[in-house]
Amino acid sequence: MRRYLISMASSVAGIILYSAAPAWAIDSDMLKVFTTTPQPEANVQENPIPRETVTYDGPYAPGTILISTKERRMYLVLQEHQAIKYGVGVGRPGFEWGGVKLISRKAEWPDWTPPPQMLKRRPDLPRHMAGGIDNPLGARAMYLGSSLYRIHGSNEPDTIGQAVSSGCIRMTNEDVEDLYERVHVGTKVIVLRN
Repeated sequence: MRRYLISMASSVAGIILYSAAPAWAIDSDMLKVFTTTPQPEANVQENPIPRETVTYDGPYAPGTILISTKERRMYLVLQEHQAIKYGVGVGRPGFEWGGVKLISRKAEWPDWTPPPQMLKRRPDLPRHMAGGIDNPLGARAMYLGSSLYRIHGSNEPDTIGQAVSSGCIRMTNEDVEDLYERVHVGTKVIVLRN
């Protein structure tokens, strides 16, 4: 029962009320500025979608995070026309969103408290779960503005590359730890709903 509960909690972690796409749209052609040149990052443990360094010739400054919900990939723009490309899990149908947020807080092995919206739909979930390996937020979390959305780790690597979350952006624990060390509070995150 505990494994089922944790699995179910992980699949609904990060619930947010449905957020419609803003009236303005970010041009999905922005992602055409990336050119893949396979250069796998070192020391990556088993990952369904290995991270890699790609060429970037777009308008965003180094340090910017771009997320393509259609592609289910995240790009961290680096210096010298490069970016790191990560596989991510995104919001399932009805929980998609797009827009611009800033990282407002970072946490290692964060606690998880399901918001009221989630508990209304899933009263069987725990009211609070301490941080740790069984926590659906995984090893790290980066909170996006004043929203309930996060970029966070996952103890279910098979969900990376899928649209299964309640709006949060999931990464493997190895990848979220890597990203966590590279970004800071105030980092711009652009989510392309395309």
